[in-house]
Amino acid sequence: MTQVTDARPPAVEAGVALSSPAPLRPSPDFGPTDWARGWVVTLFLTAVAGLTRFIQLGYPTEGHTPVFDEKHYAPQAWQALTNGGVEDNPGYGLVVHPPVGKQMIAIGEAIFGYSPWGWRFMAAVSGTLLVLLVIRITRRMARSTLIGAFAGILLIADGLTFVSSRLGMLDIFQALFVVAAFGCLIVDRDEMRARMALVAAEGRLEDSEFGPRFGVRWWRFGAGILLGLACGTKWSGAYFVVAFAALSLGFDLAARRGYRVRRPWAGTAVRDLGPTAWALGVMPVFVYLASFWAWFAAETSYDRYAVGVRVGRGGDFSWVPDALRSLWYYGGEVLTFHEGLTNSAGNHHPWESKPWTWPMGLRPMLYYYSDSSSGDCGQNQCVKAVMLIGTPAIWWLALPVFGWAIWRSFVRRDWRYAAVLVAYGAGLLPWFLQLDRQMYYFYAVPLAPFLMMAVALVLGDVLGHAPAIGRRLSGQPDWQHLAPPSERQGLGLMLVCLYLALVIANFIWLWPILTGAPITPGSWHDHLWLPSWR
Repeated sequence: MTQVTDARPPAVEAGVALSSPAPLRPSPDFGPTDWARGWVVTLFLTAVAGLTRFIQLGYPTEGHTPVFDEKHYAPQAWQALTNGGVEDNPGYGLVVHPPVGKQMIAIGEAIFGYSPWGWRFMAAVSGTLLVLLVIRITRRMARSTLIGAFAGILLIADGLTFVSSRLGMLDIFQALFVVAAFGCLIVDRDEMRARMALVAAEGRLEDSEFGPRFGVRWWRFGAGILLGLACGTKWSGAYFVVAFAALSLGFDLAARRGYRVRRPWAGTAVRDLGPTAWALGVMPVFVYLASFWAWFAAETSYDRYAVGVRVGRGGDFSWVPDALRSLWYYGGEVLTFHEGLTNSAGNHHPWESKPWTWPMGLRPMLYYYSDSSSGDCGQNQCVKAVMLIGTPAIWWLALPVFGWAIWRSFVRRDWRYAAVLVAYGAGLLPWFLQLDRQMYYFYAVPLAPFLMMAVALVLGDVLGHAPAIGRRLSGQPDWQHLAPPSERQGLGLMLVCLYLALVIANFIWLWPILTGAPITPGSWHDHLWLPSWR
């Protein structure tokens, strides 16, 4: 006879949050349950993000022409749109980035023409969608719509992603694809644990010492496609391919161990390694190659017929189709170009930065500056500037936040912090291997969403375990036997609210130098808090 037990989860009876970071036996918790409320909060904050990203999107320009590196990508996107998909880039010869980001910009130019709205439209769309994704992903990891909302508010008020969403450059597209791939893996983790729980409930865990096969995993397959698009935007997407493959295998291993599979390591190697290599290794390569469809199809693409002209037809790789060998040669020229952009070779930029400055945003980037006598600011002399800078109220907490994340990951075995650390590390650590290279703060754009997730998770810890407002917004059951929120939880809620208010106030203060609004020279200097900002 089946024993009838109390329907309330054991975690609730213990007076802690429903989703334990590292349960001795996984709880039947496979995602948030407040579907309607979750989407209401998500769509409201996404609308706020869209409002901030699209307002005065066509401003500023340099005499109605692109600003900063828009000067490369806006014309290349227009060339792709009007030249059969091919970027001939006559002013510079070599096109030094893959085509996906330019193809994204071309969508906006197809709608609005070669204009500021045209070359910035898809960046604003991507920046808005990025907020939606961060809310949904954080909500799923934390099992709390409230904590997901925290992450969304932080990203809306982040100066780095805000400015990147309003300029026709590549980094916001890569960030979108990387975060979407990360979200796919988080959903895949929950689905695989649900499948494992079903196998356990049916008593089939002991059928094999390796544990069950997980079957077709469409979310992980989608992650592979998105990672291919990230690599097709910038080559640095390859760092995330390696990290996310390891993360997916780590999720699978943790699931097999959690459900007491007899040989979890061997089971992961036998059951999961091959499918992971296919979905997160081979598929990104296919998508990357497919992004060059126009290059393959055109007769005039740069280096399209390099084989037989610049390189011989023989050799160990003569069996590879000439088109692929030509693309490989083209990629080698691009790599040579990037490898030559080093400080030791005399290449310097007044606003370059090194990766140790990125976590706290210590060396921002000036995209646009105009010093004129327009009188728009109430004085004869006015400054209009767009500076790429992370909101200090968020970014200056990066070191303690990630210190806490490391402690939670290794001491408390909290998978949520571990996943965020893997993604953040993939975007930061590889750059330390090439410190002589010219680097810029906009390389940190893919880091920003994961910083917001980490800060939001910390804010959830500050709130404490399942306060009443958190249970209501997250859809968790409000069991009558639980005591009302403690004084500690009330204090935590007050601190979180004060912190979010500080972030918003800091963002409003930075608004003039994020948007190019006219301000006085004195106000401009007041906004430059650190010597490294000048």
